[in-house]
Amino acid sequence: MKKELEIIDGETLMDMALPRTRFCVQTLLPQGVTILGGAPKIGKSWLVLDLCIRVAKGEDIWGLPTEKGTTLYLCLEDTLQRLQERLYGITDDVPANSFFATAASTLADGLCEQIRSFVLKHEDTVLVVIDTFQMVRSGGTENSYAEDYREINELKKLADELSISVLLVHHLRKQGDNDPLNKLSGTTGISGAVDAVFVLDKSKRSESCATLICTGRDIEYRELELRFSKENFVWELVADSMEESLLLMPNEMVSFIEFMKIIKTFRGSNSELSELFKTHSGIDLSPKGLKQMMNKWRYDLEKNCVTFQSCRSNGQRIVSVTFSKSDASDSSTANITGARSFVPCGTCDPVSSSLSA
Repeated sequence: MKKELEIIDGETLMDMALPRTRFCVQTLLPQGVTILGGAPKIGKSWLVLDLCIRVAKGEDIWGLPTEKGTTLYLCLEDTLQRLQERLYGITDDVPANSFFATAASTLADGLCEQIRSFVLKHEDTVLVVIDTFQMVRSGGTENSYAEDYREINELKKLADELSISVLLVHHLRKQGDNDPLNKLSGTTGISGAVDAVFVLDKSKRSESCATLICTGRDIEYRELELRFSKENFVWELVADSMEESLLLMPNEMVSFIEFMKIIKTFRGSNSELSELFKTHSGIDLSPKGLKQMMNKWRYDLEKNCVTFQSCRSNGQRIVSVTFSKSDASDSSTANITGARSFVPCGTCDPVSSSLSA
């Protein structure tokens, strides 16, 4: 008998309090599989080595917070001697929760099981770097979209299963292209299967500056202008194309928090909420617009003691919103697991902490 599809209706889906995407580097490196492409000897290995050390320490990189945890760097084109020399150049303080290997199985011979076994022994693992992707490929002669997609998808399933970020270091084509995604060696099956693509691009090999072009399913397109420091052997940030305002809670939600501090609780329809908010703040948001902003910034609202839930009462959808300092979620938990807390309204069955139409 064929297995039936596991389906979910739209209303139920909208009411689910799903965890937010987990990031190894906030707004930049999400959970799942990311591929970093660059020409040979451009400095990719220096970049990912510095990243591993910073994540293991919980230090920012380019002004972006990292999620502190164990890191595993499979530096498969290097020797331990070369790796040690690079570490000496970057830092004199290598944390004990950063691990390295210069040999690993291929995808066909058990790489995923090796990584799974490592993570089971180090449950706080957040990042695994494979340098380079070519070294762990199955080694077949077939070079097709289907094969590229299959190999990436195998790693993606593993990353999602273990809730980690897997960063693959890869090479670029010799010929240039205006689209950075097309510069990756291989078919478009690679860029189609990964969650995010980074391309480290130099206009001239002799230059110390490069552009890190970043795009993906869970990140905004951005370009980071970097300069390689020959003193510290790290890529330093020169400029970031993403506006800082895109990373901050919008003024509407800041005003909404102040609004809830005043009224403490609300129970009614989305339309009634938007009208009351407009009366108090002067900000004119449609019920749908307010709903969408509250859903998007739900975890940030919770960290500021504002929690909400959607429910049905007498066939009508209502929302209960509460401001209470005792209900504030632990910020680290909210960021990682999407955990929530709220005070049930008491007269209807809570269905979620998100709003739906």
